[in-house]
Amino acid sequence: MIENNKLDNFFGPVGTSAGILLFFVGIVVTYFSFVGLVLIVIGAFIGFSHTSTLIDFDKKQIKFSNNLFGFIKIGRWTNIEPEMVIGIKKSKKTWRAYSRGNRTLDITDSDYRLILYNSSNKFIMPIKKLNSLDSAKVELDKLSNKLGLSMA
Repeated sequence: MIENNKLDNFFGPVGTSAGILLFFVGIVVTYFSFVGLVLIVIGAFIGFSHTSTLIDFDKKQIKFSNNLFGFIKIGRWTNIEPEMVIGIKKSKKTWRAYSRGNRTLDITDSDYRLILYNSSNKFIMPIKKLNSLDSAKVELDKLSNKLGLSMA
């Protein structure tokens, strides 16, 4: 069984909504001109590209992937070894956009991440993104049992 966990969008919330808008404008413009195809490709890349983590519980492998256009997965599989550790880390990202009037729009995204560490506690990759510390602790317990890893 393979579990897919979506993590972040490449261009943040503002870029994602702008990309989706470009995508739909490109669909409408395609009826009148072939320039719409360029808008569709650019909008699909900006609006739908994101990062995710795939966990294969049967083969004990994990893959951090960059998903271009939302469906082209680029990344490599990493074998899960018994000395690896799973821990919880608080993540806080701030996305900043500027308007034409040079006003800033800051969007802060705060969450908790399950992180895979190697035997010497060095960061390998994020596994899952969760909203609260309680749900992160529950998922940490579930994943450590399924993968046979210890908790940090």
